[in-house]
Amino acid sequence: MINTDLLHSSFLIFFFSTIIVKITLLILNIKHVRLHYQQVPAQFQDIIKLDDHQKAQNYTIAKDKFSIFGTVLSGIVLLLWLETGLLNSLSQYIITLSQSATMQGVLLIFAFSVINSIVGLPESLYSTFVLEEKFGFNKMTPVIFIKDLIKNFAVSSIIGLPFVYLVLKILYTVGSSWWIYTWIFIITFQFLMIWAYPKFIAPLFNKFSKLEDEALIGEVTKLSKRCDINFTDYYIMNASIRSSHGNAYFTGFGKNKRIVFFDTLLSSLTTNEVVSVLAHELGHLKKKHIMKSIVISSLFLLLGLFVLGQLYTSPALFEAFHIQAYEGYISLLLFVLIAPFYTYLLTPIFSWSSRKNEFEADEFAATHASAKELISALLKMYKDNSSTLTPHPVYSKFYFSHPPAKERVDFLNSFDS
Repeated sequence: MINTDLLHSSFLIFFFSTIIVKITLLILNIKHVRLHYQQVPAQFQDIIKLDDHQKAQNYTIAKDKFSIFGTVLSGIVLLLWLETGLLNSLSQYIITLSQSATMQGVLLIFAFSVINSIVGLPESLYSTFVLEEKFGFNKMTPVIFIKDLIKNFAVSSIIGLPFVYLVLKILYTVGSSWWIYTWIFIITFQFLMIWAYPKFIAPLFNKFSKLEDEALIGEVTKLSKRCDINFTDYYIMNASIRSSHGNAYFTGFGKNKRIVFFDTLLSSLTTNEVVSVLAHELGHLKKKHIMKSIVISSLFLLLGLFVLGQLYTSPALFEAFHIQAYEGYISLLLFVLIAPFYTYLLTPIFSWSSRKNEFEADEFAATHASAKELISALLKMYKDNSSTLTPHPVYSKFYFSHPPAKERVDFLNSFDS
């Protein structure tokens, strides 16, 4: 039998521990970045100018300060929902709108999401039109911002509402083993979305054009042969309509898989540098990093659903957060809200795993393309994106999905170009 006070107390302990650790790490990073403000790290001095370095430091400090504000704000909002009875009041109102528990759940989750989106809108506006604008990265206009909001709302509703309905339908119809069937459904849905995203969803927000640079295509074809990869779907995305940040990524599944280059990236890199970046992305593909990540996340999802399967009818779960209606859809929402605080301290493990994958992809690129060209490309990306070269070691170990600049360049320098 789960104790109400114990459950509530444990949540508060994990909640405040998470908030304190997040803010502490951000403060440490800010101080460390400031400490290295006046001088470019020795190994980068021939490539990165002091002005560019200081811009990156200022940008990092500004983002981290804003993250502290966002962490505190989101924490306050969550406590208001859970500790003041606001979630209970919303659920009580929703109950009056429908006699179907499944539809009540859909309406509650929809209303909760819309309210949270509205509360978070000023934060998004500030990030885009003040923070990013200040450092010259924002290319978004108010019109594009509003269009994106409308599109996001439409896509989320069209896809999200049926998804929630089906999850709740499973919960209310298959009995106590619902969490197993829910896991199977979510995994199936996830693969469907990975397949559909590049072809049907991404084009709603950006234009994608096939790579047409003949010289680059020729080098890419040679790379594909060296890597023994029959892969020809390389696309350019018009990322410059929203931001000047550059990047490249792998997306899709089956026949819809593709590698996407931001137009901002291609405009700043040479052909050989682009090939090396592409070799890195192909390294992720050859090493099956994406599939491995899906397997790991699926196992954690199964574990989470199993735990929820033991809790979802427990009165303690509802009483701990002042909920009067003992409904499965409320326990599902509560679990989604509180679980991240119980798992937050696992973040460094996932970050380490991601960095390990990046090292493997870099090794693949160094072997099949050029370590020297990849280093050159990375340094241009660090400069263009104003990425700090001097993050706090603990902060980077905790959060970074990619190795810090020094570690990554040192690793690539160990290979013969």
